[in-house]
Amino acid sequence: MLKDKDRIFTNLYGHRDKSLKGAMSRGLWDNTRGIIDKGRDWIIQEMKDSGLRGRGGAGFPTGLKWSFMPKDDRPHYLVVNADESEPGTCKDREILRNDPHHLIEGCLIAGCAMGAHTAYIYVRGEFIREREALQAAIDECYDAGLLGKGNKCGWDMDIIVHHGAGAYICGEETALLESLEGKKGQPRLKPPFPANMGLYGLPTTVNNVESIAVAPTILRRGASWFSSFGRPNNVGTKLFMVSGHVERPCVVEESMGITFRELIEKHCGGIRGGWDNLLAVIPGGASCPVVKAEDMIDVQLDFDGLREVKSSFGTGGAIVMDKSTDIIKAIARLSAFFKHESCGQCTPCREGTGWMWRVMERMVTGNAQKREIDMLFEVTKQVEGHTICALGDAAAWPIQGLIRNFRPEIEKRIDQYTANATSHGAVMEAAE
Repeated sequence: MLKDKDRIFTNLYGHRDKSLKGAMSRGLWDNTRGIIDKGRDWIIQEMKDSGLRGRGGAGFPTGLKWSFMPKDDRPHYLVVNADESEPGTCKDREILRNDPHHLIEGCLIAGCAMGAHTAYIYVRGEFIREREALQAAIDECYDAGLLGKGNKCGWDMDIIVHHGAGAYICGEETALLESLEGKKGQPRLKPPFPANMGLYGLPTTVNNVESIAVAPTILRRGASWFSSFGRPNNVGTKLFMVSGHVERPCVVEESMGITFRELIEKHCGGIRGGWDNLLAVIPGGASCPVVKAEDMIDVQLDFDGLREVKSSFGTGGAIVMDKSTDIIKAIARLSAFFKHESCGQCTPCREGTGWMWRVMERMVTGNAQKREIDMLFEVTKQVEGHTICALGDAAAWPIQGLIRNFRPEIEKRIDQYTANATSHGAVMEAAE
């Protein structure tokens, strides 16, 4: 377990003063100018050495991403993706409303590293109070001379909060940029990549809230401190989210690589009804393939650990389901979500998500044929990897996980429906 002294987010639950004064008392904004004065190259190298991988789901090395920004005279932009719309993911909202100064200071330092003097924070449409708390914290920093032109920290930086309108697709970085520009939120073809042609056609880096928020602490304590947690290629601390059938759902900061069993027992009070009652877990948010209980219990929660059980670490948001869950109906509900949130730009996603959802709805009742299970799996493969953004993958993976791990349950449901229909038909014939 991570010790309290090693936790980055010291006010995650809002029990302490979240004002600028309170944040400073907990170590934030301490010698920020000293970090800035070390220069762009030092900051990027330290972030590379820390081994931090993006906390938004893709897991791309953060320092490497920052290094892609060209060193030229064009205006550069930092865009923070706070459009946290993935079901099962709820960590960024806690940072925004309870510990926003981590993010604000991180924007300033990241801006220096990438030559950006303006940062946009794109906040999810449903996050009303979170956006208000963030804006209040930014206003405090302007009043204290920590932001703006000629600030005390030695790097001119303006931070602009943009409130989205509640579209899941705008969590995709290029759709987010389109929305920021006032256009319909639809993903862009890549290349060109945002680092060369992003917001307003200028160099842009898009990062998740947590990725930016941990940067100041990493740079203060050192890359070697951060990389001492976890295992190679999966280092650092991480905000984990646990929802569903546990005694105490929570958001908690822990070391990467903690086992699922330890996370649940130490922070959630165990599985509702005991470990024998665990059915399945979606380990990293709604887009990750579901994992059977026996494969999940002792898995290490990091990028490589979840890959070993044919799933994905995602954002670290575990959705826990006990044996009272209708697993087929649960995945069908996710299919409905992805169908609703598809922007409709790519034919495989526009048509495929609706088709998969309709088949899943029949699978819920059992009104299907067993050969359709293989056909459904084949269609998910036609959608996966054939769209501009990853929403097609996100719609396909939960269904693939269901078929891979719970095919007998689907076949049993079909057999029950067929038996009931046959029995009903026989009764009707006898009545005639």
